[in-house]
Amino acid sequence: MYIKKILWAIALIGLVIFAFIAYYIYGAMFQPNTAFNNETAYIYVPTNATYPQVREQLEPLLDDIDTFDALASQKKYTTNIKAGRFAISKGMNNNDIINSIRSKNLPIKIAFNNQHSLADLAGRISTQIEADSTSLLAAMTDNAFLNKNGFTRATALGMYLPNSYEFFWNTSAEGFRDKMLKEYNRFWNEDRRNKAKKINLSPDEVMTLASIVHEESKQPEEQPRVAGVYLNRLRIGMALQADPTLKFAAYQLPEYKHTVIRRVLNIHKEIESPYNTYKNSGLPPGLIAMPDLSAVKAVLNPEKHSYLYFAADAKRVGYHKFAKTLVQHNNNAREYQRYLSSQGINR
Repeated sequence: MYIKKILWAIALIGLVIFAFIAYYIYGAMFQPNTAFNNETAYIYVPTNATYPQVREQLEPLLDDIDTFDALASQKKYTTNIKAGRFAISKGMNNNDIINSIRSKNLPIKIAFNNQHSLADLAGRISTQIEADSTSLLAAMTDNAFLNKNGFTRATALGMYLPNSYEFFWNTSAEGFRDKMLKEYNRFWNEDRRNKAKKINLSPDEVMTLASIVHEESKQPEEQPRVAGVYLNRLRIGMALQADPTLKFAAYQLPEYKHTVIRRVLNIHKEIESPYNTYKNSGLPPGLIAMPDLSAVKAVLNPEKHSYLYFAADAKRVGYHKFAKTLVQHNNNAREYQRYLSSQGINR
């Protein structure tokens, strides 16, 4: 009889222990374990991250980090970390959280435009994905990649078409570059290549001219007319004489670093540079900035006219006056020069 009581007591204790373990496991797996008020919180897990690095991001978001640790270890998440951007929804339990951060890497939208160089673009992208600006710039300027795909360092900026794109946050520098090449090749379909051929330009040359058009005019409705002027000049062998290329050439020189040229002067026209389109005929070696897609489309679909000249319009800031003769152009140019002087803009 005494032995039976002992056995019953042992069984009862076992049941209590089992119930406690079951309750603990249930709590660790299925009880809500979030400590934030927003509907969703995000964590960013770097490539080759360790569990302590993930835990450091999770701890402020969870009510009980210890139960999470226990389940993460049991489910072997602690030794199988996945990089990426992951969402944790309010009220999630530990099991749901682990499933989310192990297999539900969420893409992000990145956007860029109006970057003046590959270095600027690398800096812009590095604020949006894991890859840093140094690795991005190295990937963008890799000679083997450029040679294989028909680019030079002068034309490489044209591969990156300003728009918004979907990427995973943990995309590598090479992954970003390679996807942008696919987007570039998709953009340059048969129809656009045929349009480029009709104006006797290659895709690289279209991008170069578009960069000049965009620097001349930010007005999409005016850009086809500006493009038409430059194409008219190219067609008759006339120098482009594009002021934005002079500014670009000047900014490569030490004396013009950290300055802003608001007025192009005769001294700028004497700069020795392949980008000086007053001294050199034809297009410069590459882009002077990243053009908007509107400028690219303007070059591919230029306005047909007989204008050979244009000057900024003093009465409509941001727009231009167009001329067919040099006499008319000089009158327009003098009017704008007088306006600059009246505003105290001398350089």
